[in-house]
Amino acid sequence: MKVTVIGAGNSGLAMAAHISQGGHQVTLWNRTRSSIAKLIDHPVIHCDGVISGYIPFHRATADIQIALEDPDLVLITTPAYAHKDLAELIARNIDKETLILLNPGRTFGALEFRMIYERYNQKHPQVIAEAQTIIYTCRRTGADAVHVVALKSGVLLSTFNAAENAGIIAKLPDCIRDFFIPADSMIETSIGNVGMILHCAPLLLNAGWTENETNIYKYYYDGITPTISAFLEKLDHERVGVSRILNHPVETTREWLKRTYHIEGDTLYQCLQNNEAYKKIDAPQTMQHRYIMEDVPCGLVPLEAVGQNHGLGMCSTTLIIDLASKLMEIDFRKTGRNLESLGLGQGKQCLNDFMKERQDV
Repeated sequence: MKVTVIGAGNSGLAMAAHISQGGHQVTLWNRTRSSIAKLIDHPVIHCDGVISGYIPFHRATADIQIALEDPDLVLITTPAYAHKDLAELIARNIDKETLILLNPGRTFGALEFRMIYERYNQKHPQVIAEAQTIIYTCRRTGADAVHVVALKSGVLLSTFNAAENAGIIAKLPDCIRDFFIPADSMIETSIGNVGMILHCAPLLLNAGWTENETNIYKYYYDGITPTISAFLEKLDHERVGVSRILNHPVETTREWLKRTYHIEGDTLYQCLQNNEAYKKIDAPQTMQHRYIMEDVPCGLVPLEAVGQNHGLGMCSTTLIIDLASKLMEIDFRKTGRNLESLGLGQGKQCLNDFMKERQDV
């Protein structure tokens, strides 16, 4: 299978190496050539952890036309704030129908991607799907190296027509196929986005420690204390409430952690403390990080908008968006995935109906 991986960050390197190791032809694309110059000259990724070895792959490129030469599958691994630009870039340069999978979509990523794509390319319609999260817990350790801490199981995947989900998973490379399960609706992959719970509030509430130049802390193990964890459960309650009013209830973040990482715990705090993989994850060393710059505008903003549009109280979600906007001096509600940018409009009350409409476009 010819697979194009978009983005050479943490997840991109892990996915490119994993799929190439599985015997498939992988092209790795990155917008910034300097970031992949070493891989262009020598297409080998150094992996350690649960995936290990010096793994060669087909090629790396910063030329989107080369990257989109006859792919059987396009896997997007960039932060969600890049999806809009990538949708236009791919639309202008692809000349075949294929499957595009967002890893992950965050909240309503596939919806946003499809809207932008269709503005620029009506000739080659694509099957666009999103994953609930990336299947890897990983960190890039060099320009050509990645440490894969863990592989997640049971990652939800969906396109607009949920009846197609099992078939889409069956078409994925065999080495990653078993890590995905079909969702009953794209609402489950979007509202099932637990990154917006685990990433935004803890980093904001640890701003002083994050910007301390003399200390590095473990993000999940040190940074999410009992008090912060208790607040995250309140935030999570609002997320689950949105899924329920849309008739597709999702599991709590605590339940997700137990299922995905096979751990135990009666509270979110206990689950985080019991997760061996999380004990190895260092915190960001800057506030200009995807935990805020991605997960607030592409996670919490659309969650709040849909919840409020259905009359739900979203006070904890609102608090974190307000705090992020003030600290970062960015109006995340304006720049993020709001109802207007998603094509939902202030009067759209039933997202399920809207999804069904998009299914038939």
